[in-house]
Amino acid sequence: MDSFKKFLRRKDVVCSMQRYGIDALGAMAQGLFCTLLVGTILNTLGQQFSIGFLQQTIVTIGAGEGASSYTIGGLASLMVGPGIAIAIGFALHCPPLVLFSLIPVGFAANAMGGAGGPLAVYVIAIAASECGKLVSKETKIDILVTPIVTVLSGIGVSCLVAAPIGAGASAVGSAVRWATEQQPFLMGILVSVLVGVALTLPISSAAICQALSLTGLAGGAAVAGCCAQMVGFAVMSFRENRWGGLVAQGVGTSMLQMPNIVKNPKIWIPPTLASAITGPLATCLFRLEMNGAPVSSGMGTCGFVGQIGVYTGWVNDIAAGVKTGITAMDWIGLALICFILPAILSDVFCRILRKWGWIRENDLKLDL
Repeated sequence: MDSFKKFLRRKDVVCSMQRYGIDALGAMAQGLFCTLLVGTILNTLGQQFSIGFLQQTIVTIGAGEGASSYTIGGLASLMVGPGIAIAIGFALHCPPLVLFSLIPVGFAANAMGGAGGPLAVYVIAIAASECGKLVSKETKIDILVTPIVTVLSGIGVSCLVAAPIGAGASAVGSAVRWATEQQPFLMGILVSVLVGVALTLPISSAAICQALSLTGLAGGAAVAGCCAQMVGFAVMSFRENRWGGLVAQGVGTSMLQMPNIVKNPKIWIPPTLASAITGPLATCLFRLEMNGAPVSSGMGTCGFVGQIGVYTGWVNDIAAGVKTGITAMDWIGLALICFILPAILSDVFCRILRKWGWIRENDLKLDL
């Protein structure tokens, strides 16, 4: 047993929550962003601003009725499986041959996983990465053995578990969406708070929303929660971090505050309370729905991807005939839920906690 543990350490196979629950999940978010998110943004820009080269078909796969045509954005989105797999492999410190072999593994896992494809890729990429690392550089024909083991183990596991994982993730997402429709107030609070907290934690709210296909009212509540965290921390820490901190947190990520949260968890109270208010307002009053890419539900104001996703959903709904047009109430709701209310509420709650002494000077200071 000791020799096997030494072998695993030598191969850098570390079974821990840090490695799989934080490092790999964070990498998954980066893979999603560089493929699906970028593709969605490029397609939206092309459609809304009539940018010719972004609307032009550059690749057609197949022939006849079964042919699929892709724009630049469409191709970027198509690569979400390989993108996630390679990102996870990089986070797990895979040798080059293992890392590059994850390309077909990620594509297969995503395709077999259906609506829950990204979650399937997450699980299977970890398994294939560790299998590949175990055999890497153990033979004189490493150039053959390592890619074959990585690909076969990854696609073999995909055949066994990708579809069930995808079905399970889809079922959970459907249950959350159904529950939000039935109980928009309670679920608005629950979804907004939980997804918002996930955004600030060193895990991926975007990956969670994509894996669960979180759209509709539930997606709108998720957007509200993420915006409350990002805008909330940006505004309430303005006295310490000024404009650089405002941009870094408001358009970047509230995850920057995690070291400060560890030191004083009470600083997390204002944006979390704000999300508990904006979530049900989004679901009950403004009926804010995210019908764009599910991954956008977990992005908040990061690069304004959440708002682009909501707008894309409006456009899609109009094209499908389920929405007649974008109203003034839509824009007012988006502005209030995503920017104005998170800023006001978080600042008010923070001032109260500063007066009570729960938040002290420089508790929110970032090392920028």
